[in-house]
Amino acid sequence: MSNPKTLRVTLVRSAIGFKKDQKATVKALGLRRMNQTVEHKDTPALRGMLNKIIHLIKIEE
Repeated sequence: MSNPKTLRVTLVRSAIGFKKDQKATVKALGLRRMNQTVEHKDTPALRGMLNKIIHLIKIEE
């Protein structure tokens, strides 16, 4: 059994001025301030969330 891959997500652009659902996605990922990085397990649900706000974040594997 291999460990699930983790993704490092960094907020590189403010969510101010974007739609409410995109702001909610940023908050749901645990990102509160600019240049903050969080780690999440790579799942299809997470990939969908990241795809929604791809213009606001940087993703590292």
